Amino acid sequence: MNMNIIDIDRWQEIWMTITRNKTRSLLTAFGVFWGIFMLVALIGGGNGLQNMMSRSFSGIATNSCFFMSQQTSEAYKGFRKGRYWNLEMNDIDILRSNIKEIEYITPILFGGWKDNNTVYGDKAYTAGVKGVLPEYEKIEAQKITYGRFINDMDVKEQRKVCFIGKRIYEALFNKGENPSGKFIRIDGIYYQVIGVAGDASDNISIGGNAEEMVVLPFSTMQMAYHAGNNVDLIGLTGKPDVPISRIQEQVETIIKQNHLIAPNDAQALFSMNMEKMFKQFDNLFLGIRLLIWIVGLGTLFAGIIGVSNIMMVTVRERTGEIGIRRAIGARPFDIMRQILSESMILTSIAGFLGISFAVLVLQVVNVGISSSADYDAGFQISFGVAVGTAVILMTLGTLAGLAPAFRAMGIKPIEAIREE
Repeated sequence: MNMNIIDIDRWQEIWMTITRNKTRSLLTAFGVFWGIFMLVALIGGGNGLQNMMSRSFSGIATNSCFFMSQQTSEAYKGFRKGRYWNLEMNDIDILRSNIKEIEYITPILFGGWKDNNTVYGDKAYTAGVKGVLPEYEKIEAQKITYGRFINDMDVKEQRKVCFIGKRIYEALFNKGENPSGKFIRIDGIYYQVIGVAGDASDNISIGGNAEEMVVLPFSTMQMAYHAGNNVDLIGLTGKPDVPISRIQEQVETIIKQNHLIAPNDAQALFSMNMEKMFKQFDNLFLGIRLLIWIVGLGTLFAGIIGVSNIMMVTVRERTGEIGIRRAIGARPFDIMRQILSESMILTSIAGFLGISFAVLVLQVVNVGISSSADYDAGFQISFGVAVGTAVILMTLGTLAGLAPAFRAMGIKPIEAIREE
């Protein structure tokens, strides 16, 4: 019972010491509050930004690469500089037979984007048109709301079927209506709808936004748009554990040889390596996270230094009190414990208020963005980060009180009385 009374008295004494100079304590507490608020808010904001940008890459295979012909920049084997050329269907067969590391490969054709070129009844919409093989779904995953995607029989039989994007569906059909089996007119030709793509507004899409794109079987588009043997784009993925960069080099070499393009012509064949893009994305956010911790911890350290300074001033002001306590039998450990307790209480109260306020602000931001974007934006911190931040806060609070505590332990009773 006596121990409980002693503990209560000690905590009351600590609290009275902290509140003795309210202005000084509030300013110091605000420094810690702002520091921990900045750290948590920056971490949560970084998480939300990374989550939103990650959605832009969702659906695209990380080990994929795309190739497109461009004007040559080097003269080669009798061909002049600036020659125009096209990728062709036989490139697909050559690549399949010569590069065994390729898992999926598809030619891609583009068209459409004419005013109101997609019509159903009295409704019209301006859409892009893309012709692919079924393997395309392995390169850019399709979120299917209704029906299915293009299959092998659609390509083999040159079926006049189409897979439409979400916005096209919303413009042409009633909400909740299943369009599968219905016919729409695209660039003057009727196609039967076999499926509808889901939400893909934030995703990287090849040839345009997938929500505004009509997908046709490749053979059907070849015939309808008189594409002949030409191909606008080649997309492929590598087998698991095979670096796509290695496949990319082989593809570029083979295509250049097949079309008599100079091996050192870097402009003639455009390539987009998704593996490199993902690595750049990861490196970017690694740097952002590092910067967040540097800025956040720097701000927090500034607040902690303020706590240490204020505790040092407090010890100097209480020299006589500490000396008297030492004279009546207080142990150095008791003095040290009191100073450290005051430092930890001051930093803990300010710090936990800062964490709570930061979480509240992040939640408000997350709700606002999520409601408009129709998905969880992720502007929040994990429980592990919250616990880790609290541990850092308590550790720094203890360190902030060490110098003042050792200063207080060094006070001699006779010196304290002399100063008084």
